[in-house]
Amino acid sequence: MEPFKNNISPDLVRCLGGHFARHVSGFDRQAYEAEILSDLEQLELKQRAAHIADVTDRHLPEGLRARFAVLEAVLHPVTEIAFDRGSDDKGIRGWGIMPLGMVVSRSGLDDFEKSFALLKEMTKRATAEFDVRPFLDKDQDRALAIMAPWVRDPSVHVRRLVSEGTRPRLPWGMRLRRLVEDPSPTLPLLDALKDDPEDYVRRSVANHLNDIAKDHPDLVAEIAARWLKDTDKNRRKLVRHACRSLIKQGHAPTLTAFGLNPPEIRVEGLRISTPQVAYGDAVSFDIDLVSTGSAPQDLVLDYLVHFKKANGALAPKVFKWTKLSLRPGESVSLSRNHAIRPITTRVYYAGKQAVSLRINGRDFGYSEFELVMEKD
Repeated sequence: MEPFKNNISPDLVRCLGGHFARHVSGFDRQAYEAEILSDLEQLELKQRAAHIADVTDRHLPEGLRARFAVLEAVLHPVTEIAFDRGSDDKGIRGWGIMPLGMVVSRSGLDDFEKSFALLKEMTKRATAEFDVRPFLDKDQDRALAIMAPWVRDPSVHVRRLVSEGTRPRLPWGMRLRRLVEDPSPTLPLLDALKDDPEDYVRRSVANHLNDIAKDHPDLVAEIAARWLKDTDKNRRKLVRHACRSLIKQGHAPTLTAFGLNPPEIRVEGLRISTPQVAYGDAVSFDIDLVSTGSAPQDLVLDYLVHFKKANGALAPKVFKWTKLSLRPGESVSLSRNHAIRPITTRVYYAGKQAVSLRINGRDFGYSEFELVMEKD
């Protein structure tokens, strides 16, 4: 897979230079492109975008009205497209919006109205989710007042921006510390978007709630319980995605919202059939479950692999297993293999590791196995 940074390419720089030259009197296209290209290759994605924004800042007119007029003029006329958003001789869109949005957020913090109007147009051609955040940081109430009516905008990209741009902990974006501490100002916006006709918007709402759950889990559980009443499959999917971290953690109020009560079961096992596992092979285990409840019950089973860290301590990682329903007295036998193979996000260490179960948020069993890093 080609690195994301290659989307901020020399071809994009030359495309930007050509459009600016058509709209800025006396624009020195050769100097503009040379200044960017001299350092571009050695930079990573965000650094490339910031570098282009720095140079663009110096070459655009100083007055905000004239500067924003140029930025709007170079935008691609085509909006509302899904994935193929490459810039071309018609205008800038897709990854080309990333440095232009930075120019807006740097230049326009003293004029919210003009800046948000331009960012609204930019987001239709890619996203301005990172660029509204400095405005939210400076004056949250004012920024949210401008964005609130956008929940009814005809553009799916604008509606998504309301949710995505205000996420408290947006990946790659500046943290909105006031919303981390108190997310209540965005809750009416999320409520207005929860049944949006586009999954693209609903997924953003789910991710926003997942952000909130990291600091206010009980609040998200309350929202989940309310939203799950008399709902359809789209909202249920949204809420489940929003609560994915809380469900993995076994957060009791969240599990209750999904109708998952404390399990009434007897667990026989956990039995590990591979007490010694060579790196690259799999740990195998099985269990027997017996329902001890007086009524049918729904169960969500996860398993935890307790991996050894560099300091010798064990750190659990939760993995999804299965969902099932058991009648009173019913039993079931289950088995699982978990591959211990190379992945980019984990370093393995030889020695004792372990497996345990989590059923409806409750932990059961704990069995160890030995990881051998080299096969004989």
